[in-house]
Amino acid sequence: MNGKFGEFIAEKRKSRGLTLRGLAAELGIVPAYMSDIEKGNRYPPDKDKLYELARILCLSEEETNTMFDLAAGEKENTVSPDLPEYIMGNEHVRVALRMARDNNASSEVWQKVIEMMEEQE
Repeated sequence: MNGKFGEFIAEKRKSRGLTLRGLAAELGIVPAYMSDIEKGNRYPPDKDKLYELARILCLSEEETNTMFDLAAGEKENTVSPDLPEYIMGNEHVRVALRMARDNNASSEVWQKVIEMMEEQE
C-alpha cells in the first residue's frame, strides 16, 4: 500500500469540514478503521463504500474517478472498482484492451482513441 488513497480521503474530508469520527459514522464504520484507511494501514473499502464516500464528500465525477484509481492503486493487479462490470460486460472492450496490451499501445494512441470518443459525444 502506498497510502495515497488515504491521503486523498483525509484531504477531501478536511476540506469539507468533516471530522474523522463524523465521516466514519456516516459510512457506518468504526473511527479506528477510518483512521487506518487514512493512514494507509488498511486497504480501501469496497465499491459500495467508495460510492458512499463520494456522496458524503460531495466529490465531482473527476474526483470520484481519481478516488477509484487511487483505491485500485493500493492493491496489486486491481482495476478501478467502477470498471470491471463494464469491461466484462462488453466483448469489444476486452478485445481492444488485449490488443492494446499485445501491441504495447502508446499514450499517443490512447489519446487518439479518447479524442475519437469525445467527437461522438
